[in-house]
Amino acid sequence: MELLDTLREAVRDGRAPDAATRAALAQVTDPAVLRRAGKTLAGLGSEVSGLRPFRVAVLCTGTIGPYEPILRATLVAAGLLPSIEPGRYKMFEMSLGSAEFGDPDLVSCLLDESYFLPSQWSATDIEGLGEYVAQRLVSLRSTLDAATDRSPATILLHTLPLPGTIRDAVISWRDRARLSRIWHQLNGELLALVDQNPQVAVLDLVSVLGDKAVAARDDRLHRYGDLPFSDGALALIADQTRRFAQAKSGLSRKVLALDLDNTLWGGVIGEVGAQGVQLGGLYPGNCYRQLQETVATLRDQGVVLVLASKNDADLVDRTLAEHPEAELRPEAFSARMVNWQPKAANLATAADTLGLAVGSFVFMDDSPFERGQVASELPEVAILSAEGDPAHHVRTLVEHGWFDVLELTDTDRKRPELYRTKALRADFSSSFGSPADYLRALDIELTPAEATEFTVARIAQLAGRTNQFNLTGIRYDEATTAAQSVSPDHLVASFSVRDRFGDEGVVGAVWVDCGPDVWAVTNLVLSCRVLGRDVEIALAAWIAARAQAAGASIVEGRFVPSGRNGVAADFWTRAGFHRTDNDEIFRLGVGDTVPAPDWVSISERSEVHS
Repeated sequence: MELLDTLREAVRDGRAPDAATRAALAQVTDPAVLRRAGKTLAGLGSEVSGLRPFRVAVLCTGTIGPYEPILRATLVAAGLLPSIEPGRYKMFEMSLGSAEFGDPDLVSCLLDESYFLPSQWSATDIEGLGEYVAQRLVSLRSTLDAATDRSPATILLHTLPLPGTIRDAVISWRDRARLSRIWHQLNGELLALVDQNPQVAVLDLVSVLGDKAVAARDDRLHRYGDLPFSDGALALIADQTRRFAQAKSGLSRKVLALDLDNTLWGGVIGEVGAQGVQLGGLYPGNCYRQLQETVATLRDQGVVLVLASKNDADLVDRTLAEHPEAELRPEAFSARMVNWQPKAANLATAADTLGLAVGSFVFMDDSPFERGQVASELPEVAILSAEGDPAHHVRTLVEHGWFDVLELTDTDRKRPELYRTKALRADFSSSFGSPADYLRALDIELTPAEATEFTVARIAQLAGRTNQFNLTGIRYDEATTAAQSVSPDHLVASFSVRDRFGDEGVVGAVWVDCGPDVWAVTNLVLSCRVLGRDVEIALAAWIAARAQAAGASIVEGRFVPSGRNGVAADFWTRAGFHRTDNDEIFRLGVGDTVPAPDWVSISERSEVHS
């Protein structure tokens, strides 16, 4: 097929598949095609540019079968360059407990019922079986604790389907219900592991299998080759693993750009008027209402909304404000691009207004022409079709996991409003004669704070999701950040910003190796929404002051080009640091000063570790 030919050509040329090819690969659900694609992509070199390296160890209670090529294909589709290392056969528990997998980005665990059930059990003693399952769960918890003590890797588990061959072998309806209850409780306890160990994540395979109506197992292949899952089930596990890896690697999207006519409501408002659009009530209006409700739910969790519609702006604003079934009011959108300009140009303008890359956008539209034009001019934008039956729109929007995050923070919840006020600042700036006068009028306040158990999650999220102002590209995860935050040889700090328009929340973070003479900044990240105010220079001044107070004579910073962080290339020199013989390293001596801007005040907050 054409897609496979395109992948072969990319591998032959030693380059990453382009954005359009990866988007096409992301739409593939046939496990046979994914297997072939994954085998082809195994030929990609480790130095290929355009994909983010990602190491995965795979541990299985049986044979992993075609999981490796299927997983590789799904990860490449997400923009990752995977290195996949299968564990040893029949050594699941030993490999996990000893952490022999080393230090990968992710450990993908494939379990089947054999881990929790004895090889022989009695259908007349369901209570005894439940006790055995509970003991095995305790053993798994202990093994996971041992693994996470030895490695900072994140371990991804899944809930377990109960095979019908086991369930239906219990002929008593009461006992069968008791067995199912035991299994549901087991899955509930597996899901609860995420609250007990921050390095453990769990995907709900049982729910996904039920939603997709895919058989969990091929009985013949299970008996013949000890394959615990069917190819279809492995494809679903790989897709869920991709969603997790995408979030962990900072490749999730932040912005949802939406058309209006035949997307957020039925009909063309310019033709039928506000009263004539289909929204709420019976089908199909209820479909559009449900889509708006789902979009509002995403916004409540931090997804930034952009309106991109070819329409009369006043009519659109009146309809959004006054229609009784409209869930999304005008203020729900951080930017409204309602005009007759090409939508690709409008999305680019919205990205500039919000200070975000177009690669952080997802665009949903019913028009093949508009989708095609955006895909052609802005290939980094993820495209969703709102064409066809509106009953499917919600599934189209959410099933890929474009906006997944590992953990939701307060800053996430505030993000849409923060970006809306960014546009208000732009309007405010037009009344001043000089940029400096405008910046002084903003009353900008920077608040540094050493990391605590309450802020570690947000700091790690910034490392994972910040791409443009990310000085070295090191994406410290939550476990590593937590360990450094309590180490006397390290400093981990977050930075909050507020001004006359409101509180931006935690927008930056720094990780520092604190030696007796040299403080080395191993990474520094800052949200793009606060760039342009010299907050980063004030941040550098704070780091330098802390280092000098600790007796260090040199502060050392690094900049490693990533292809996406060019906006930060001159940061260290602007902050007064001197370039060394190593192009990546910059130094500030004890007698040097950072030209801190007078329009940013620093208000340090003292945090208490517990």
